[in-house]
Amino acid sequence: MVFSSFVFLFRFLPAVLLVYYLVPRIYKNLVLFLASLIFYAWGEPLYVGLMIFSTVTDYVHGKLVDSFLNRNRRLAAKCTVASSVVINVLLLGIFKYSDLLIQWVNLAAHTQIPLLELPLPVGISFYTFQTMSYTIDIYRREARPARNIIDFGAFVALFPQLVAGPIIRYETTDLQLRKREINREKLVRGTLRLVIGLGKKVLLANNIGVLWQTVSAIPMDEMTLLKAWLGTAAFAFQIYFDFSGYSDMAIGLGYLFGFIYPENFRYPYMADSITDFWRRWHITLSTWFKEYVYFPLGGSRKGKGIQIRNLLIVWGLTGIWHGASLNFLFWGLYFAVLLINEKLWLLKALEKCHAVVRHLYALFFIMIGWVIFAFDHIQDGIRYMSAMFGVSGLPAVDRESLYLLSEYALLLVLLAFGCTRLPSNRIRTLVSEHCRTAASPSPSTDTVDSGTANSGTAGAGTDHGGIRRVGIYCIVCMGTVCILLLSIAYLVNASYNPFLYFRF
Repeated sequence: MVFSSFVFLFRFLPAVLLVYYLVPRIYKNLVLFLASLIFYAWGEPLYVGLMIFSTVTDYVHGKLVDSFLNRNRRLAAKCTVASSVVINVLLLGIFKYSDLLIQWVNLAAHTQIPLLELPLPVGISFYTFQTMSYTIDIYRREARPARNIIDFGAFVALFPQLVAGPIIRYETTDLQLRKREINREKLVRGTLRLVIGLGKKVLLANNIGVLWQTVSAIPMDEMTLLKAWLGTAAFAFQIYFDFSGYSDMAIGLGYLFGFIYPENFRYPYMADSITDFWRRWHITLSTWFKEYVYFPLGGSRKGKGIQIRNLLIVWGLTGIWHGASLNFLFWGLYFAVLLINEKLWLLKALEKCHAVVRHLYALFFIMIGWVIFAFDHIQDGIRYMSAMFGVSGLPAVDRESLYLLSEYALLLVLLAFGCTRLPSNRIRTLVSEHCRTAASPSPSTDTVDSGTANSGTAGAGTDHGGIRRVGIYCIVCMGTVCILLLSIAYLVNASYNPFLYFRF
């Protein structure tokens, strides 16, 4: 079940919200836990047991770590944490990387070990990271153990962010699991964020994804420079609006259930360096690797050599996290090299350049990175890049590429505008003003002084704040309804509606 489906939007979500709002507070986490298991079982019935196993295992490990620390048995606590990490890594390794490892063994040893071909459990890369961090945070005394397994199960399986994040640490939701409230502001923000995310996914990502599908299906001997760059731009826009749209929907759903989730994107294509890009893109994943891999390895505290080693390890793991294919490893190491160069000398040189130059530099290398990311077979990616740089011997432009440009030019301009702060800043201002004026008491006509009251001036008691509030409310509602209706209209006949990050 995906968020951008009629089953979710008009059956599952309304039913869960109704039950959730009606039950007493003490049962709300249970409702969320059971609803999340149903949500997961809808698409992965065989792997619900795997999620329950992971939940129970890390809940027990967390209790044991806390008990050992309270009795000052740090070695036992450390061994328990190690046990939790090993179990989680093994689960991830077996289901996600076993075939890749078998292929490497067959290649190196000239064997013919059959592949396991296990279906990848949706979201396993996300929820294993969350459960793994739980026991580590308890050991660090940065989180308390969950009150009960229902609360912990709700944290692990919570369907708004179950299958594609954001990756959330338990300490972030601990207090919210124990006590949270749903108010007018959360409902307004949640509904708006959910609909905006749906629009980004359905109206923008899906439509530009058709261009990427078209270009990537063109035989390489027919690929021109313009087609290649159009395809790269299309994939870059698709993966951003697809993933950030999902994150928006997850954050919006969190608001509807009383949770506040961390932001996962901050206008990454406005970055002026690769370092800046990774502060803006998939923020919760970058934060997780920084907190649980980079800093424990020593970070940048032990000299340049150790820092370079740590960056290579972290970004190699980041690449492999995205998929069991060599292109993802190279993609991670590609960014590691860029980041190392920036930290050693390039950032200082970039500071002397004009902002436009810095921005173009970042966009160029980000786009090259997406080509590495998009092609599972490295040879295909190399041939595609040769077309991008005109070294394939093929023409730069042909009639088909001009046709594609004319067909998608307006959408590409709209997408570029959507990557900036302007649309979201305006929406945020309107929502904040609406929530603020809605919370403010309307001025009473009794406060009008007697001179004004007796002057006979028409409309002396007019509630200007109320008029402004109604105007803002109408604008927000009309915009939300328009996006929702357009998204529904698109989904009626849509045959292309994937979430790209579900495969990770």
